[in-house]
This record gives sequence, C-alpha cells and structure tokens, in this order.
Amino acid sequence: MDTGECTGARGAHEGILRRQSARESAARTYARALPIVPVRARGLTIEGADGRRYLDCLSGAGTLALGHNHPVVLEAIRKVLDSGAPLHVLDLATPVKDAFTTELFRTLPPGLADHARVQFCGPAGTDAVEAAFKLVRAATGRTGMLAFTGAYHGMTAGSLGASGHATDVQVARLPFPQDYRCPFGMGGARGAELAARWTESVLDDTKSGVPLPAGMILEPVQGEGGVIPAPDPWMRRMRRITESHSIPLIADEIQTGVGRTGRFWAVEHSGVTPDVMVLSKAIGGSLPLAVVVYRDDLDVWEPGAHAGTFRGNQLAMAAGTATLAYVREHGLAERAAILGARMLTQLRQLAAEFPIIGDVRGRGLMIGVELVEPGAELGPGAATDSVDGYRDADPEVFPGPADGGPRPAAPELAAAVQRECLRRGLIVELGGRRASVVRLLPPLTISDEQAVAVLDRLADAVAAVSRGHTHLGRPRAGHSERAG
Repeated sequence: MDTGECTGARGAHEGILRRQSARESAARTYARALPIVPVRARGLTIEGADGRRYLDCLSGAGTLALGHNHPVVLEAIRKVLDSGAPLHVLDLATPVKDAFTTELFRTLPPGLADHARVQFCGPAGTDAVEAAFKLVRAATGRTGMLAFTGAYHGMTAGSLGASGHATDVQVARLPFPQDYRCPFGMGGARGAELAARWTESVLDDTKSGVPLPAGMILEPVQGEGGVIPAPDPWMRRMRRITESHSIPLIADEIQTGVGRTGRFWAVEHSGVTPDVMVLSKAIGGSLPLAVVVYRDDLDVWEPGAHAGTFRGNQLAMAAGTATLAYVREHGLAERAAILGARMLTQLRQLAAEFPIIGDVRGRGLMIGVELVEPGAELGPGAATDSVDGYRDADPEVFPGPADGGPRPAAPELAAAVQRECLRRGLIVELGGRRASVVRLLPPLTISDEQAVAVLDRLADAVAAVSRGHTHLGRPRAGHSERAG
C-alpha cells in the first residue's frame, strides 16, 4: 500500500470511529479499548480499515471456536442460502434444526444426553439463563436461586441479578473457591473445602435466611470473574450437595463450552452431570443462538411458557452444526488442553520474571493473567479477599497464604498491557475483579506458530509496561531480537 492509500485508509478508519462515537450508545464496551475497524478476517487474523493486521485473542468473547470465517462454517451457511430453505421459522421443525439437535446431543455428557430435552431461546446467552431460571422455578415450585461471587450470567434482569456485579440482589450469594484471592485467605484444597462447607451450612441452617432454592447456577470456569477454574473436587461436592437437597444444578457453559477448556464441556473435567446446561456463543458457529438443555423430568413447561421470535435461527443452526462436528471430529478439545497447558507454563515463567504479574491461571484455551502492583503491601482492596485483618491471630487458626497473600489488583497496568498489546497487533480482553486480568481466548484452531507469536507479543507488552511502571523487570529481548 503506497503513501496515498495509507493516508486514505487511515482517514476512512478515523471517520468510521468518529461516527461511531457520535451515534452509538455510551454503553458500548469493546470499542472503547479496541479502536479498530475490522474489514476482513480469517482464522486468528483480523485486518483493519487502516490496513493493520491483528492476532485476535478475543474471538468474539469466546464465540469463535474455529476463528473467523472458517471454511466449514461458510460452506454450511452457503448451503442453506443456496437451498431456498426458509431462514425464519419460529420453532417449527426443519431439517437444519434436526441436524443441529442431533449433533448437539451427540456431544453432551452421557448422563444428560440419554434423558435430555432442549429449549431453543432468544439468540443471546442471557435469555438461556432466564429460561433456565424459569424452568427450575416451574419444576420445583420454589423461587430463590443460589449463585456465586464473581459470577457473570448475562445482562437481563434475572441473569444480571445472579452475576457478581449485581446491585439489586435477590439471589443468595455463595463463595466461589479460588487460590490467588481466596475469600478465606487459604487457597488450594483447604479454601475449596471451606467454600463447600459454607454452602452446606447455608442450606442446612434453618436460620440462615436462605429458604430452599429453585436452583443453583455456576460456571465451571468463571470467565468475566477473572478466569478462575472451579476445582474438580469442589464441583463434585456441589453436585452432591444439590442432589441431597433436591436442588437442580445449572451449569453455565456459555463461554466454557465446545472444547474451550480442554474438554467438550467444562463439566466433564470433574465428571459432574448437571441437571441443566445453558449454552450459547460457540454453538452458533459465530451467529446468534442460545439453548437450554435439561433433564426430561424437569420438562414442565406450558406451551409458550418461554418463547422468542428468533429462536429458529436457521443460519446459526447450520453454522453451529458444522462447528460442533468439526471440533468433535478433529479433537480440538484435546488440542486445546495440550496447547493451553503449554501456554500456561510459558506465562508462569513470564510471571517469575515480571513482578507486575500476580497470577496466571486458566484451563485449556481460556487463560487469564492478573496484573498487580509489584512490591506493594496488601492494601484495602486486597484485604477484603484475604485474612489481612487477622495478621495478629493464631497462625494455626488463620495460617494465610505461604507467600503473604495477593498483591493489590492493578487495573491501570492491565489496561496499559492491553494498549501495548494492541500496538503490537494483538487483541486481548480485560476482565476479573477490578478489570485487572488480561484474558486470552484464542480460537481452538490456533497453530503452534501463532501461539508463539501471541505469547511473544504479550511478553513484549508486559515488559514495556513493567519498565515504564517499576523498572523491576529484568531486561528482555524484543520479539525481533529473539526472532533474529
């Protein structure tokens, strides 16, 4: 591209961004931190209107299991378009829907697939959550719900009320186990055990103020909460607790499903079979689609009890069938487990080099890097997630983490790393408590070479921010130096 073309491309790029800022809602999110204008995309790569190319580790917030414009997805969409099939059918039966449902049931955990029903919802995951809540309330005759700190289940009223940033809370909140910012200051198996005991206590104590609920909803890996995998033993404990109290267990697999965590569904890591699964994002093959899958004995719906004009999205079902089959047939979940473990190992080596990285965690190709204030004492923000208030207590009673606990979260550093990544042609997302976690959600089709490029660019971004903030990181060769 010559100088004139570059100038013209930049002008078009800036004009589109300027008009977006003038016309669109103040509620827009990704566009604020990622001022790019995508015009072409394939696999991991996006090309902007300004001619720049980016490696996309946002993947539509986990929607693009096969990356952008995968050939099998495009072919599935073209086939429907060329066939003359209706594109809008409400909830009527069609060959396209039948193929999707058959492939979906083929992938489900065996204990659920053998006795399951599927409810097609409005096209967003939050509507599937709303439908799941309505379902278990109708099935049990109860109204309350159990959810967990740090959760994210959507932006409509019911799902927002079960999420970690809710303000008008009508849901009982339980502690979610995590190592780095354990609510009990323990971490590990001991912290998970305390979280489970708290849940049991709430349900068993007749004076807890929490009546027997209609259901419990949890994420096998909290995504927006900061990429926090639920320990497998804790997941099994939640399953036993809910079964013993006749509480339907709802697994929110909207972001964790379709191979993302190294198993086709994240609940499979623990061997847990939930009563209800809410699914969206990747199941539509990049197009809007959301469903609830549940045990057939819960199927107490009256006709029209949950409906939606766009629940029959034929193009999304075709794209979803192609995606589900491709992930299953090509072992992409297993591939995500292997490559994700390798990337986590390399990122933990990076954390040992740069103190601004407090923790690295994840499962499969769902990875989080938490940015912290290096060398800082535990501040007020960290104290709420630790036993900081009990430093003078008996260490046998309140032992605390061996390393002294987590450093204060550093959202400014996380935002700086995101900006430096974008400068280097890498798109990453932020999440977690105080937006201090850099999140990687690459497509499951990412190659080994692309994974190296992603980590190189992220490492260079961390090094640049570390030098500018604290000068504590040891000198690190740039990407071009290492390549040479």
